Amino acid sequence: MLERKTTVDELDIIKEIKRNNTREQEVVQALKKEDRVTWEEDGIVYMKERIYVPNNKKTREKILKENHDSVNVGHSGQQMMLELIK
Repeated sequence: MLERKTTVDELDIIKEIKRNNTREQEVVQALKKEDRVTWEEDGIVYMKERIYVPNNKKTREKILKENHDSVNVGHSGQQMMLELIK
């Protein structure tokens, strides 16, 4: 398994996610369940062990750009890029 280093852009994205406290109704309901599938920790919501990214066009575009333009990623195609982001 390849180990990735956290980039400055990724840290900026985490800060942006923390600042954006808007959440879709689905996320609010999942947090209320307290079933350990969805939880909040240090201002970040996790769903099924993945970071929840708010429905914010600027933030999502930043994530796509970071993963698409990265030298480490190369040009692996759309499906592979989406898998890497997950």
